[in-house]
Amino acid sequence: MTGSTARVDHIAPSRRLLRSSALLATLALSGCDGRQSVLAPGGADARVLGDLFWVMLGGAIILWLLVNGLFFYVTRINRAALSRRFANGLIIVGGVIFPTVILGALLAYGLSIMPDQRAPGDGLTLRVTGEQWWWRVEYWPEGAEAPIISANEIRLPAGQRSEIILDAGRVIHSFWIPALGGKMDMFPGRETRMSLHPEAPGHWRGQCAEFCGASHALMAFEVVAMAPDDFALWLAAQEAPAAPPADPAGIRGAEVFTREGCGACHTVRGPEGRDSQPRGAVGPDLTHVGSRLSLGAGTLGTTLEDFETWIAHTGAIKPEVEMPAYDHLSAGDLSDLAQYLKGLE
Repeated sequence: MTGSTARVDHIAPSRRLLRSSALLATLALSGCDGRQSVLAPGGADARVLGDLFWVMLGGAIILWLLVNGLFFYVTRINRAALSRRFANGLIIVGGVIFPTVILGALLAYGLSIMPDQRAPGDGLTLRVTGEQWWWRVEYWPEGAEAPIISANEIRLPAGQRSEIILDAGRVIHSFWIPALGGKMDMFPGRETRMSLHPEAPGHWRGQCAEFCGASHALMAFEVVAMAPDDFALWLAAQEAPAAPPADPAGIRGAEVFTREGCGACHTVRGPEGRDSQPRGAVGPDLTHVGSRLSLGAGTLGTTLEDFETWIAHTGAIKPEVEMPAYDHLSAGDLSDLAQYLKGLE
C-alpha cells in the first residue's frame, strides 16, 4: 500500500507539470493570432519576415540541441575522462565550426530578403508624420498635385504595393504594422521610406514602436486594406469637401466649433474648395472624422459618446496631448459639437 501511494505521489507532479506546460503553450499560441500579430501575416512583407522568424527559430533550436546534447552526453552518458584530442575536437567542431556554419547560413538568408523590404511602390504614395501623439496621413495618388489628407488611419489597396514616406514632428517615432511588414523609425528632419503589399482585404492595427513620450502606448492607428475599386471610391470620397450639417443639432455644433476657435488647429474643408477655407494644421484634419474607425489615435471609438468623452477629457485620456480639454462646455453644447463632428463623414 505504501509503495502504491509513493508511485501515485510520484506521478501526480508529473501530470501537473504536463498540464501546466499545455496551459502555457495554449496561452502562448493564443497570442500568435489577431489584428496586431507578426505570426498572422496579411501582407507579402510580413510573410517573408514570418518565414525568417521560423528559419531563425529552427537554427536556434538546432544550436540549443547541439550544445545541451553535448553537455548531457559528457555529464550523464559518458562520465569518463575524455582524451585531450577528443576534447579539443569537440570544442573546435561543436563550439566553433558548427555554430559558425549555422549562424553564417542564417545571416546570409536574412540579408537575402532585405531588398524585398525596400521594393518601390506601384503608384500610390503615402506620407505619414508622427505628431504628439497622433499620425498625420497624406495620400499622393500617381500624378496628384496636392495630397488627400487624413489622420490616425491607414488605408491601402489590396494586391498592390504602396510606398510610405515617414517623418516626425518633434521626437523619434517608429511606424509598425506587424501583420503587414517590419517597422521603420521616423526622425524629425529626415525622411525614411518603406513599402507595404497587403495581399487581400483586411483590418489590422498599427502601433508606434519607439518610446516617444507620455502617451506612447496610446499612439496606435487602424489599418484597412481594401479591394482596389473600393479603395478608389473611398479615396475620392476623402478628397471631397465636408457636407454641411443638415440637422439642427449639427448646425448648432458647427457654430460651437467656430465659436470655440477649433478651426485654429483643425481643418474642415467646406464646399467652397480646398484653398478657400481656413486651414488649421496643428491638429488632425477633421473633414471626414466621422467616417474614421477611432478617435485619439486608436484610443476611443467613434460613437457620439466617444466624441463627447474625447472633447471634454482630452488630457485625462491622453496625457500631454496638445489639444486642450473643453470641459467648460455645457452639456447641450458638448452634445451638439459631438453631433456635428460625428456627421463629418
